[in-house]
Amino acid sequence: MNKHTALSSVLVDVNVANGLPNEHYIDPALFAEERRSVLYANWSGIGFGKDVPEEGDAMPVDFLGMPLLIVRDRDGEVGVFQNTCRHRGMILVDTPRKISGAIRCPYHSWCYSLKGELRATPHVGGAGHNTHEDVDRKSLGLIRIRSYVWRDVVFVNVDGNAPEFEEAHAALLERWKEFDQPVHHGGEASSFKLEVKTNWKLAVENYCESYHLPWVHPGLNSYSRLEDHYNIEVRGHYSGQGTLVYRQLTDHDGTTFADFDGLSDRWNEGAEYVAVYPNVLLGVQRDHAFAIVLELVDHENTVEHIELYYAKSIEDTPEHDGLRAANAQQWKTVFEEDVFVVEGMQKGRHGMLFDGGRFSPVMDGPTHNFHHWVATQIESGRAD
Repeated sequence: MNKHTALSSVLVDVNVANGLPNEHYIDPALFAEERRSVLYANWSGIGFGKDVPEEGDAMPVDFLGMPLLIVRDRDGEVGVFQNTCRHRGMILVDTPRKISGAIRCPYHSWCYSLKGELRATPHVGGAGHNTHEDVDRKSLGLIRIRSYVWRDVVFVNVDGNAPEFEEAHAALLERWKEFDQPVHHGGEASSFKLEVKTNWKLAVENYCESYHLPWVHPGLNSYSRLEDHYNIEVRGHYSGQGTLVYRQLTDHDGTTFADFDGLSDRWNEGAEYVAVYPNVLLGVQRDHAFAIVLELVDHENTVEHIELYYAKSIEDTPEHDGLRAANAQQWKTVFEEDVFVVEGMQKGRHGMLFDGGRFSPVMDGPTHNFHHWVATQIESGRAD
């Protein structure tokens, strides 16, 4: 199959479109192409602000083979740098840690501030001489990666060419502006990950749509039925689904989580679940939210990093510890129910005669929207 012409069947209306060809799920070469034209060229999720909660906290991240470092500086701001010393390319931080002074290279002890400035170059001019006229510290700071934190997800744009985050995701920021308020992580029980034998795109595709609910999530479907959901599709930006019958979790005495402040009535029983292209999955409800960052291990393996957040902190609501644990278990069960589906689709993509599949024009719009976006990014990258 000619990979360069195969995408034409994706870039048409959902009524007649095929899905992305098999190669986009099982070919390492196309995975490498997606790394450049889809992941590095857009705002991709690499971690969470909660992983660097205090000044001086540093979290190394391997982003598709590129070593990055998430750091919270003395001003409380989160920054992302290439985790590579400007001297001889040594990895600077290899495990999560608290940095009390400077980021120090373990090789020759070049030191950087938490904002990336090169501050010390011991013996660079010879023994006892810590400066040299040809080593300009001002131009040798750590390479900063464009970053933006939204809903506690740390997004990066590696190639530096994407529109500003607020511009790229203006439609979703407006859609969810009522939720533009602090979120508080639910603690250790509210953090879990799933290691899934699937291409990352299948995790996005499955999350986008509600079509599978009756068969894959019978417990959820018992009160949140297929007919209670609606599609969310914004061409070129995001897609997902919403429900009209969100039901708050209650404790044995009828207690519920505190709501986010000032929400309109539409959120009393409404909730939305959106894939923020390329690799971040978000959910909002009246009383809690979640964020999922998909870590792309390789073309057939993905790690789903899942975090739950609330309107009030765990310190302020210790009486909700049991409720938070129950909520985490409920969501974990739902997400685990999807594993056999995305792994099964990955196996199915090795069926050499599969043509990408056809879509339900009514039910699969969100998934087709994602396929269309991926195909557009790849074609744009090929044109460069």
